[in-house]
Amino acid sequence: MKIYKIKVNTKNKKYSLIIGSDIIHNIKNILSKENLIFKKCLLIIDKNIPKNKQIILKKKLNLKVKKVITFKFNANEKNKNYNSIEKIHRILFKKRFNREDCIISFGGGITGDIVGFAASTFKRGMKFINIPTTLLSQVDSSIGGKTGINNIFGKNLVGSFYQPDLVISDIKILNSLPYRELVCGYAEILKSSLIQNYKNFNFLDKNINQILRLKSPFIERAIIDSCKLKKKIVEKDEKEKNLRKVLNLGHTFAHAYESTLKFSKKLNHGEAVIIGIKNAINFSNKNKILTNKKFKLINNHIDKIGLNHKFNKLFKKKDIKNIIYFMKSDKKNISNNINIILIKDFGKIITNYQVSSKKLEHFLVGELNK
Repeated sequence: MKIYKIKVNTKNKKYSLIIGSDIIHNIKNILSKENLIFKKCLLIIDKNIPKNKQIILKKKLNLKVKKVITFKFNANEKNKNYNSIEKIHRILFKKRFNREDCIISFGGGITGDIVGFAASTFKRGMKFINIPTTLLSQVDSSIGGKTGINNIFGKNLVGSFYQPDLVISDIKILNSLPYRELVCGYAEILKSSLIQNYKNFNFLDKNINQILRLKSPFIERAIIDSCKLKKKIVEKDEKEKNLRKVLNLGHTFAHAYESTLKFSKKLNHGEAVIIGIKNAINFSNKNKILTNKKFKLINNHIDKIGLNHKFNKLFKKKDIKNIIYFMKSDKKNISNNINIILIKDFGKIITNYQVSSKKLEHFLVGELNK
Protein backbone atom coordinates (compact mmCIF):
# COMPACT_ATOMS: atom_id res chain seq x y z
CA MET A 1 0.00 0.00 0.00
CA LYS A 2 0.92 3.64 -0.35
CA ILE A 3 2.83 5.29 2.50
CA TYR A 4 1.01 8.30 3.94
CA LYS A 5 2.69 11.16 5.75
CA ILE A 6 0.85 13.62 7.97
CA LYS A 7 2.76 16.61 9.35
CA VAL A 8 1.75 17.71 12.83
CA ASN A 9 2.73 21.29 13.60
CA THR A 10 2.20 22.48 17.18
CA LYS A 11 3.67 25.50 18.95
CA ASN A 12 6.16 23.27 20.74
CA LYS A 13 7.17 20.81 18.03
CA LYS A 14 6.83 19.76 14.39
CA TYR A 15 6.81 16.04 13.67
CA SER A 16 5.68 13.48 11.12
CA LEU A 17 3.13 10.72 11.39
CA ILE A 18 4.02 7.96 8.91
CA ILE A 19 1.27 5.45 8.02
CA GLY A 20 1.83 2.37 5.86
CA SER A 21 1.99 -1.43 5.75
CA ASP A 22 5.08 -3.34 6.89
CA ILE A 23 7.05 -0.11 7.27
CA ILE A 24 9.05 -1.10 10.35
CA HIS A 25 11.23 -2.99 7.82
CA ASN A 26 12.14 0.44 6.47
CA ILE A 27 12.74 2.24 9.75
CA LYS A 28 16.39 3.01 8.91
CA ASN A 29 15.35 5.05 5.86
CA ILE A 30 12.45 6.67 7.73
CA LEU A 31 14.78 7.91 10.48
CA SER A 32 17.21 9.24 7.86
CA LYS A 33 14.50 11.09 5.92
CA GLU A 34 13.17 12.61 9.13
CA ASN A 35 16.74 13.59 10.10
CA LEU A 36 16.41 11.88 13.47
CA ILE A 37 19.92 11.26 14.75
CA PHE A 38 20.84 9.63 18.06
CA LYS A 39 23.61 7.29 19.20
CA LYS A 40 21.73 5.42 21.87
CA CYS A 41 18.12 4.35 22.34
CA LEU A 42 15.99 2.57 24.92
CA LEU A 43 13.40 0.40 23.19
CA ILE A 44 10.35 -0.25 25.39
CA ILE A 45 8.46 -3.24 23.97
CA ASP A 46 4.93 -4.25 24.90
CA LYS A 47 5.14 -7.96 25.80
CA ASN A 48 1.92 -8.59 23.84
CA ILE A 49 3.60 -7.89 20.48
CA PRO A 50 4.46 -11.00 18.40
CA LYS A 51 8.12 -11.96 18.88
CA ASN A 52 8.89 -11.88 15.15
CA LYS A 53 7.90 -8.19 15.05
CA GLN A 54 10.03 -7.46 18.12
CA ILE A 55 13.05 -9.10 16.47
CA ILE A 56 12.56 -7.25 13.18
CA LEU A 57 12.42 -3.82 14.83
CA LYS A 58 15.45 -4.40 17.05
CA LYS A 59 17.46 -5.75 14.11
CA LYS A 60 16.58 -2.77 11.93
CA LEU A 61 17.40 -0.31 14.73
CA ASN A 62 20.79 -1.95 15.20
CA LEU A 63 21.58 -1.03 11.59
CA LYS A 64 21.05 2.63 12.42
CA VAL A 65 21.95 3.12 16.10
CA LYS A 66 25.19 2.29 17.90
CA LYS A 67 23.52 1.02 21.07
CA VAL A 68 20.01 -0.38 21.57
CA ILE A 69 18.84 -1.37 25.07
CA THR A 70 15.57 -3.28 25.34
CA PHE A 71 13.05 -3.30 28.16
CA LYS A 72 9.92 -5.45 27.92
CA PHE A 73 6.87 -3.92 29.52
CA ASN A 74 3.80 -5.83 30.69
CA ALA A 75 1.25 -3.34 29.37
CA ASN A 76 -1.97 -3.12 31.37
CA GLU A 77 -3.83 -0.36 33.21
CA LYS A 78 -2.66 -1.62 36.61
CA ASN A 79 1.00 -1.18 35.53
CA LYS A 80 0.34 2.34 34.26
CA ASN A 81 1.79 3.87 37.42
CA TYR A 82 4.74 5.56 39.13
CA ASN A 83 6.56 2.25 39.63
CA SER A 84 6.76 1.66 35.88
CA ILE A 85 8.08 5.20 35.31
CA GLU A 86 10.71 4.63 38.01
CA LYS A 87 11.89 1.40 36.36
CA ILE A 88 12.36 3.16 33.02
CA HIS A 89 14.14 6.13 34.63
CA ARG A 90 16.51 3.78 36.49
CA ILE A 91 17.60 2.22 33.19
CA LEU A 92 18.11 5.63 31.59
CA PHE A 93 20.22 6.89 34.50
CA LYS A 94 22.26 3.68 34.94
CA LYS A 95 23.06 3.52 31.22
CA ARG A 96 23.94 7.23 31.21
CA PHE A 97 21.40 8.41 28.66
CA ASN A 98 21.27 12.11 27.85
CA ARG A 99 18.69 14.42 26.32
CA GLU A 100 19.98 13.83 22.79
CA ASP A 101 19.42 10.08 23.11
CA CYS A 102 16.09 8.51 22.27
CA ILE A 103 13.41 6.39 23.88
CA ILE A 104 11.11 4.37 21.61
CA SER A 105 7.68 3.02 22.48
CA PHE A 106 6.72 -0.14 20.59
CA GLY A 107 3.26 -1.07 21.79
CA GLY A 108 -0.29 0.08 22.40
CA GLY A 109 -1.66 3.19 24.07
CA ILE A 110 -0.67 2.20 27.60
CA THR A 111 2.94 1.70 26.54
CA GLY A 112 2.91 4.97 24.62
CA ASP A 113 1.52 6.89 27.61
CA ILE A 114 4.09 5.43 29.99
CA VAL A 115 7.05 5.95 27.65
CA GLY A 116 5.95 9.46 26.68
CA PHE A 117 5.67 10.47 30.33
CA ALA A 118 9.07 8.94 31.12
CA ALA A 119 10.58 10.80 28.14
CA SER A 120 9.05 14.12 29.20
CA THR A 121 10.33 13.88 32.77
CA PHE A 122 13.82 12.44 32.20
CA LYS A 123 16.19 15.42 32.45
CA ARG A 124 13.16 17.57 31.48
CA GLY A 125 12.78 15.93 28.09
CA MET A 126 14.53 13.55 25.68
CA LYS A 127 13.84 12.36 22.12
CA PHE A 128 10.76 10.20 21.82
CA ILE A 129 9.55 7.99 18.96
CA ASN A 130 6.17 6.29 19.17
CA ILE A 131 5.45 3.12 17.14
CA PRO A 132 1.81 2.31 18.01
CA THR A 133 0.83 -1.33 17.48
CA THR A 134 -2.91 -1.35 18.25
CA LEU A 135 -5.73 0.22 16.26
CA LEU A 136 -6.65 2.32 19.29
CA SER A 137 -3.18 3.81 19.64
CA GLN A 138 -2.76 4.34 15.89
CA VAL A 139 -5.92 6.43 15.59
CA ASP A 140 -5.79 8.22 18.93
CA SER A 141 -3.22 8.13 21.72
CA SER A 142 -0.07 8.27 19.56
CA ILE A 143 -1.02 11.72 18.25
CA GLY A 144 -1.23 14.90 20.25
CA GLY A 145 1.30 14.52 23.03
CA LYS A 146 -0.89 13.49 25.96
CA THR A 147 0.99 11.25 28.38
CA GLY A 148 -0.24 9.97 31.70
CA ILE A 149 -0.46 7.42 34.48
CA ASN A 150 -3.24 6.26 36.79
CA ASN A 151 -3.54 6.52 40.56
CA ILE A 152 -6.10 5.73 43.27
CA PHE A 153 -8.07 8.88 42.37
CA GLY A 154 -8.66 7.90 38.74
CA LYS A 155 -7.31 7.43 35.23
CA ASN A 156 -4.63 9.60 33.60
CA LEU A 157 -4.68 12.18 36.40
CA VAL A 158 -0.87 12.52 36.45
CA GLY A 159 0.93 13.30 33.22
CA SER A 160 2.19 15.88 30.77
CA PHE A 161 1.76 17.28 27.27
CA TYR A 162 4.85 16.08 25.40
CA GLN A 163 4.86 15.78 21.62
CA PRO A 164 6.83 12.88 20.09
CA ASP A 165 9.60 13.44 17.53
CA LEU A 166 8.09 10.86 15.19
CA VAL A 167 5.12 8.46 14.98
CA ILE A 168 5.29 5.33 12.79
CA SER A 169 2.00 3.46 12.32
CA ASP A 170 2.45 0.07 10.67
CA ILE A 171 -0.98 -1.23 9.65
CA LYS A 172 0.31 -4.77 9.02
CA ILE A 173 0.96 -5.21 12.75
CA LEU A 174 -2.80 -4.94 13.33
CA ASN A 175 -3.30 -8.34 11.67
CA SER A 176 -2.14 -10.06 14.86
CA LEU A 177 -4.77 -8.34 17.03
CA PRO A 178 -7.80 -10.21 18.40
CA TYR A 179 -11.24 -8.90 17.38
CA ARG A 180 -11.78 -7.42 20.83
CA GLU A 181 -8.76 -5.13 20.34
CA LEU A 182 -10.02 -4.03 16.94
CA VAL A 183 -13.36 -3.10 18.51
CA CYS A 184 -11.41 -1.16 21.12
CA GLY A 185 -9.77 0.93 18.39
CA TYR A 186 -13.00 1.30 16.46
CA ALA A 187 -14.44 3.20 19.44
CA GLU A 188 -12.10 6.11 18.71
CA ILE A 189 -12.75 5.91 14.96
CA LEU A 190 -16.48 6.21 15.65
CA LYS A 191 -15.89 9.09 18.06
CA SER A 192 -13.86 10.93 15.41
CA SER A 193 -16.62 10.58 12.83
CA LEU A 194 -19.18 12.06 15.23
CA ILE A 195 -16.89 15.02 15.85
CA GLN A 196 -16.19 15.49 12.13
CA ASN A 197 -19.34 15.28 10.01
CA TYR A 198 -22.16 13.07 8.75
CA LYS A 199 -20.17 12.12 5.63
CA ASN A 200 -17.47 10.38 7.68
CA PHE A 201 -20.04 8.72 9.93
CA ASN A 202 -21.96 7.46 6.89
CA PHE A 203 -18.75 5.94 5.48
CA LEU A 204 -18.33 3.98 8.72
CA ASP A 205 -21.98 2.99 8.80
CA LYS A 206 -21.74 1.50 5.31
CA ASN A 207 -18.34 -0.15 5.78
CA ILE A 208 -18.11 -1.15 9.46
CA ASN A 209 -17.61 -4.86 8.70
CA GLN A 210 -14.86 -4.18 6.15
CA ILE A 211 -13.06 -1.87 8.59
CA LEU A 212 -13.22 -4.35 11.47
CA ARG A 213 -11.84 -7.03 9.13
CA LEU A 214 -8.97 -4.67 8.24
CA LYS A 215 -9.89 -4.71 4.56
CA SER A 216 -8.13 -2.26 2.24
CA PRO A 217 -8.79 0.57 1.39
CA PHE A 218 -11.46 0.91 4.12
CA ILE A 219 -9.15 0.52 7.12
CA GLU A 220 -6.64 2.99 5.67
CA ARG A 221 -9.28 5.66 5.16
CA ALA A 222 -10.71 5.13 8.66
CA ILE A 223 -7.27 5.51 10.25
CA ILE A 224 -6.23 8.49 8.13
CA ASP A 225 -9.51 10.36 8.66
CA SER A 226 -9.16 9.94 12.44
CA CYS A 227 -5.53 11.05 12.42
CA LYS A 228 -6.27 14.12 10.28
CA LEU A 229 -9.02 15.18 12.66
CA LYS A 230 -6.78 14.84 15.71
CA LYS A 231 -3.92 16.68 13.97
CA LYS A 232 -6.24 19.57 13.13
CA ILE A 233 -7.59 19.85 16.67
CA VAL A 234 -4.22 19.45 18.42
CA GLU A 235 -2.63 22.12 16.23
CA LYS A 236 -5.36 24.57 17.28
CA ASP A 237 -5.50 23.60 20.96
CA GLU A 238 -2.44 21.63 22.08
CA LYS A 239 -3.04 21.98 25.84
CA GLU A 240 -6.81 21.23 25.84
CA LYS A 241 -7.89 24.73 26.83
CA ASN A 242 -11.10 24.58 24.81
CA LEU A 243 -11.51 22.94 21.36
CA ARG A 244 -9.55 19.77 22.18
CA LYS A 245 -12.16 18.86 24.78
CA VAL A 246 -14.36 17.56 21.93
CA LEU A 247 -12.02 14.55 21.77
CA ASN A 248 -13.32 13.52 25.20
CA LEU A 249 -16.76 12.60 23.88
CA GLY A 250 -17.77 9.50 25.88
CA HIS A 251 -14.59 9.59 27.94
CA THR A 252 -15.84 11.19 31.17
CA PHE A 253 -18.20 8.23 31.52
CA ALA A 254 -15.60 5.74 30.24
CA HIS A 255 -12.77 6.71 32.60
CA ALA A 256 -15.11 6.54 35.59
CA TYR A 257 -16.24 3.04 34.56
CA GLU A 258 -12.66 1.81 34.21
CA SER A 259 -11.71 3.29 37.58
CA THR A 260 -14.81 1.86 39.31
CA LEU A 261 -13.91 -1.61 38.01
CA LYS A 262 -10.31 -1.02 39.18
CA PHE A 263 -9.05 -1.35 35.60
CA SER A 264 -10.28 -4.93 35.39
CA LYS A 265 -9.66 -6.91 32.20
CA LYS A 266 -13.41 -7.44 31.93
CA LEU A 267 -13.68 -3.94 30.39
CA ASN A 268 -10.95 -2.39 28.24
CA HIS A 269 -10.65 1.30 27.38
CA GLY A 270 -12.28 1.15 23.96
CA GLU A 271 -15.23 -0.86 25.24
CA ALA A 272 -15.68 1.70 28.03
CA VAL A 273 -15.60 4.50 25.43
CA ILE A 274 -18.31 2.82 23.33
CA ILE A 275 -20.53 2.52 26.41
CA GLY A 276 -19.63 6.13 27.30
CA ILE A 277 -20.64 7.36 23.83
CA LYS A 278 -23.90 5.44 24.13
CA ASN A 279 -24.52 7.16 27.48
CA ALA A 280 -23.58 10.56 26.05
CA ILE A 281 -25.96 10.33 23.07
CA ASN A 282 -28.73 9.05 25.34
CA PHE A 283 -28.22 11.90 27.82
CA SER A 284 -28.10 14.37 24.90
CA ASN A 285 -31.36 12.97 23.54
CA LYS A 286 -33.15 12.95 26.90
CA ASN A 287 -32.19 16.59 27.41
CA LYS A 288 -33.46 17.56 23.91
CA ILE A 289 -29.97 18.38 22.65
CA LEU A 290 -29.83 15.56 20.06
CA THR A 291 -32.90 14.79 17.91
CA ASN A 292 -34.57 11.37 18.01
CA LYS A 293 -33.60 10.74 14.38
CA LYS A 294 -29.88 11.39 14.93
CA PHE A 295 -29.94 9.47 18.22
CA LYS A 296 -31.41 6.36 16.57
CA LEU A 297 -28.92 6.58 13.69
CA ILE A 298 -25.90 6.61 16.04
CA ASN A 299 -27.38 4.13 18.50
CA ASN A 300 -28.17 1.64 15.70
CA HIS A 301 -24.60 1.94 14.48
CA ILE A 302 -23.24 1.19 17.94
CA ASP A 303 -25.42 -1.91 18.06
CA LYS A 304 -23.77 -3.10 14.82
CA ILE A 305 -20.40 -3.26 16.59
CA GLY A 306 -21.55 -6.28 18.56
CA LEU A 307 -20.12 -5.19 21.90
CA ASN A 308 -20.43 -7.96 24.49
CA HIS A 309 -20.61 -5.56 27.42
CA LYS A 310 -23.58 -3.50 28.55
CA PHE A 311 -23.73 -0.88 31.28
CA ASN A 312 -26.48 -2.69 33.22
CA LYS A 313 -24.52 -5.96 33.10
CA LEU A 314 -21.28 -4.44 34.38
CA PHE A 315 -22.66 -2.31 37.20
CA LYS A 316 -25.23 -2.41 39.97
CA LYS A 317 -26.96 0.39 41.84
CA LYS A 318 -24.34 0.26 44.61
CA ASP A 319 -21.65 1.18 42.03
CA ILE A 320 -23.26 4.48 41.00
CA LYS A 321 -21.76 6.49 43.88
CA ASN A 322 -18.29 5.27 42.95
CA ILE A 323 -18.86 6.20 39.31
CA ILE A 324 -19.98 9.70 40.33
CA TYR A 325 -16.91 10.01 42.61
CA PHE A 326 -14.55 9.29 39.73
CA MET A 327 -16.47 11.56 37.35
CA LYS A 328 -15.99 14.37 39.89
CA SER A 329 -12.23 13.74 39.74
CA ASP A 330 -12.16 14.27 35.96
CA LYS A 331 -9.60 16.82 34.76
CA LYS A 332 -12.20 18.96 32.95
CA ASN A 333 -14.14 19.84 36.10
CA ILE A 334 -13.72 23.38 37.40
CA SER A 335 -16.76 23.61 39.71
CA ASN A 336 -18.85 21.46 42.04
CA ASN A 337 -20.79 20.22 39.02
CA ILE A 338 -19.56 17.56 36.60
CA ASN A 339 -18.50 18.61 33.11
CA ILE A 340 -19.63 16.16 30.43
CA ILE A 341 -19.20 16.25 26.66
CA LEU A 342 -22.45 16.00 24.70
CA ILE A 343 -23.47 15.95 21.03
CA LYS A 344 -25.96 18.22 19.28
CA ASP A 345 -25.38 16.96 15.74
CA PHE A 346 -22.65 15.45 13.57
CA GLY A 347 -19.78 17.93 13.85
CA LYS A 348 -21.45 19.84 16.69
CA ILE A 349 -20.10 18.87 20.10
CA ILE A 350 -20.92 20.60 23.40
CA THR A 351 -17.80 20.65 25.58
CA ASN A 352 -18.88 22.50 28.71
CA TYR A 353 -22.20 21.01 29.76
CA GLN A 354 -22.42 21.24 33.55
CA VAL A 355 -24.59 18.70 35.35
CA SER A 356 -25.18 18.14 39.05
CA SER A 357 -24.19 14.89 40.72
CA LYS A 358 -27.81 14.25 41.64
CA LYS A 359 -29.07 14.61 38.06
CA LEU A 360 -26.30 12.41 36.71
CA GLU A 361 -26.94 9.80 39.38
CA HIS A 362 -30.62 9.74 38.40
CA PHE A 363 -29.66 9.28 34.74
CA LEU A 364 -27.25 6.40 35.49
CA VAL A 365 -29.83 4.60 37.63
CA GLY A 366 -32.15 4.85 34.65
CA GLU A 367 -29.45 3.26 32.44
CA LEU A 368 -29.31 0.33 34.88
CA ASN A 369 -33.02 -0.30 34.48
CA LYS A 370 -32.95 -0.66 30.69
